[in-house]
Amino acid sequence: MNVANLARKVLNHTPIFILDVRNESDFNDWKIEGEKVSILNAPYFDLLDGVDEILDQIPDDQEVVVVCAKEGSSKFVAEQLVENGKQSISYLIGGMKSWSEHLEPVKIADLNDGGTLYQFVRLGKGCLSYMVISDGEAAVIDAVRMTEVFEDFAKENQAVIKHTLDTHLHADHISGGRQLAEKTGGSYWLPPKDATEVVFHYEKLEEHSQLVIGKTEINIQPIYSPGHTIGSTSLLIDNQYLLSGDILFVKSIGRPDLAGKAEDWVADLRTTLYERYKHLSDDLIVLPAHFGTIAELGDKGQVAARLGDLYKENPGLNIHDESAFRRTVSENLPPQPNAYQEIRQTNMGRISPTMEEQREMEIGPNRCAVHDDRSK
Repeated sequence: MNVANLARKVLNHTPIFILDVRNESDFNDWKIEGEKVSILNAPYFDLLDGVDEILDQIPDDQEVVVVCAKEGSSKFVAEQLVENGKQSISYLIGGMKSWSEHLEPVKIADLNDGGTLYQFVRLGKGCLSYMVISDGEAAVIDAVRMTEVFEDFAKENQAVIKHTLDTHLHADHISGGRQLAEKTGGSYWLPPKDATEVVFHYEKLEEHSQLVIGKTEINIQPIYSPGHTIGSTSLLIDNQYLLSGDILFVKSIGRPDLAGKAEDWVADLRTTLYERYKHLSDDLIVLPAHFGTIAELGDKGQVAARLGDLYKENPGLNIHDESAFRRTVSENLPPQPNAYQEIRQTNMGRISPTMEEQREMEIGPNRCAVHDDRSK
């Protein structure tokens, strides 16, 4: 089974059983999740002598997909299950590495002036990217390194990518924004306060600069919103949609420690969430750059929430004591993302890892939020 097929089944809430044969620590760190996903972890090395001990745990009334890190182990186990009479057995082509890289486009809305806003859901990593298309032009926000997906999607919609933007210097995944801009002849935008160490040319994404996509003048208005990083900049699209980057999520808020500046940036984070965002319309639809668990996905696979509702329901927006807020966002945080320092260096252009090295650097969950439900 390829990852696109599995992703559609997860998003469509099709009942499916996952047999994950990675070791227990890797499984506990990061796994395939879904509302109708059942999952069993049985390490490959425990199955080398046969699958007899797990046969009674493998259902006969639904599809079973065997998953490992890269593919080989899962194929071996799947063959063993079939030889033992099990039906509807598949293995995941490319394993969890391929699952980590798959992007599923979801239409968010038609915009007032005739454009369209799409969200690209990276189910296996929790990353969210965006594309605005209007009158034959497109802008991509928080692109991941698999840039062909955005190129192909723009081409399918008869659009040319004119701009790529990063809301901040990412620490959990490698940005594809600069590469995508170079391949399409577009402009790459990055907040200047996050770009003090970058070694390439970029356009300054800051307040009072307006990007217009297409002739229909869909404005993408930057809003300076530090806290996750010192340069974090949100985007207001069509006066309806707030692309919050890693500052505000559906179930949590951004962590301030991934550049080693937690104590310095706590006050910025609180000011952004409790003052800057508070002055915005409650009716704005928040579109973050990440999600923590599959439960944050809506019925069509989208990750979105009304800002006013988040001020009522999001625990990170309801810590009214300042000292309690400081403790929450600087102590007892979930583990930091894998290889986050190397990822930051890559996004600065200071190191150039191979494609396989980039894949290895990104393995695992994103962990950009203060609260990580999987770590509880």
